Amino acid sequence: MLDVARRGGAGPVFGLPGVHNLAFWNAGAAPVVVRHEQAAVYAADGWARTTGRLGAAVVTTGPGAANAVAAFGEAAAAHSPVLLVASEIPQALRREGRVRGVLHESRDQAGLFAPLAKAVFTPRTPAEVADVVRDAVATALRHPRGPVYVDVPADVLGQPAAALPPAAAPVVDAPTGLGEAAAVLSGRRVVVWAGGEVLDDADALAALAGHLGAPVVTSFRGRGAVPTGHPSALGLPPHEPEAAALLASADVLLAVGGDLDGMNTRNWTMPRPPHLVVVDAAVPADPPEWSADATATGPLGAVLDGLRALLPPTPAWAPPGLRGTVLDRLRADPATADALTLLDAVDGAVEGAGDAVLVCDMAVAGYWVGGYAAVRAPRRLAYPVGWGTLGFGLPAALGAAVSGMPVLAVCGDGGLMMALGELATLVQERLPVTVLVVDDGGYGMLRYDQQRAGHPERGVDLVTPDFTALAASFGLAATDVGSVDALAPALVAAVASGAPHLVRVPARLTPPRTTSPRWNE
Repeated sequence: MLDVARRGGAGPVFGLPGVHNLAFWNAGAAPVVVRHEQAAVYAADGWARTTGRLGAAVVTTGPGAANAVAAFGEAAAAHSPVLLVASEIPQALRREGRVRGVLHESRDQAGLFAPLAKAVFTPRTPAEVADVVRDAVATALRHPRGPVYVDVPADVLGQPAAALPPAAAPVVDAPTGLGEAAAVLSGRRVVVWAGGEVLDDADALAALAGHLGAPVVTSFRGRGAVPTGHPSALGLPPHEPEAAALLASADVLLAVGGDLDGMNTRNWTMPRPPHLVVVDAAVPADPPEWSADATATGPLGAVLDGLRALLPPTPAWAPPGLRGTVLDRLRADPATADALTLLDAVDGAVEGAGDAVLVCDMAVAGYWVGGYAAVRAPRRLAYPVGWGTLGFGLPAALGAAVSGMPVLAVCGDGGLMMALGELATLVQERLPVTVLVVDDGGYGMLRYDQQRAGHPERGVDLVTPDFTALAASFGLAATDVGSVDALAPALVAAVASGAPHLVRVPARLTPPRTTSPRWNE
């Protein structure tokens, strides 16, 4: 089964052994063994976001599958191509319509995933399994991408299956709607919106933006589509006033690759140009909230190149240096100065490593890095803003690091405690991950929400461990930094080492404007 997945482009498999799925281990699948099923899917998601290839995870029946649901939901929200394979109770013990108390039995295990999955597959015979897995892989990778779920009874897993003929070549649709889209764009001031689906066609996107003289605003998932520092890159989230004003001053928003969603657009209250052109690889299951003047679909690179051929070159119209202006303003503000110092340290560490990947958790520090840090290439940032799953940072970083690139995971103390066992995985696999723990003694974003609303602070102040001593107990190198002002050299050294490392810094940061309590400031 996993051979079929690998032929479809999957890399490593992340998972845990269980009584019903040991056939995978008997077959020599050799997954990366994590400490919790949720972490297995987060790691597969981290791998998929970093490589653009299929991520794969294997879990066992019942509670093992249920443990994976939250991470599977994050993959769904982020359109990550993830294949999750779970065992089911033996088919010989199943009775239709009845729950008999078989170990790990549930009435409808696949039903846990159906509301989240792009597709659910439940093969029940050896003859079905390989065909189903091949279809599942193709479904996950077909745009718009998304996670798929397969479960197989334990007594089917160990049985041989017939060899499959080669998969049919995928059908490639020709671009449609180019003329209508070009007519709306022609002669107007354009802002390009880059969503996550365009990351693999970044060169074509940058070429069209340059041709149109258009600044590029990225969604959170699309960051790096046009690298920070590129002449066309705005390098700012649309939530900042200067970026919002730029959007409002354009004539057309050219939205490529999705993500015109609530979190990116402030629940569709973001200022927008009077005209909208949408470019997608395929018609999405959930259409954009805003109606488009024109829509073009097809392979994104071909659509973008086709538009460039139809449109005359246009001089750049946006003022240069807007990113620097905004960051300088934030750096000069006492409320956000520490956050900018942390950002500078992160940028320096990533630049020093040459090609590091940033993985953010849902923490105040993660919000700053996810929205504002320099991203120098596509697929160099993973940020779980889609479903907002706390605890994503460390396990997703494991998956990203299996690709061989150094990784900097930016976590809060609360989120790291949700995935603490994966420090053992980090050491066991000897992965090049630096875990930056920004320790504010609790759930900092929720504390801020309570303070802002004038509510008592309840449930947000937590007992946290001595993180450096804890890291040492796992055999993990660790550095405790006294303040964000002293962070940069320690972080540069940790990431450049290429070895597992934990860096802890105490800080209580003001959240950025990308967080919903600050949207309307």
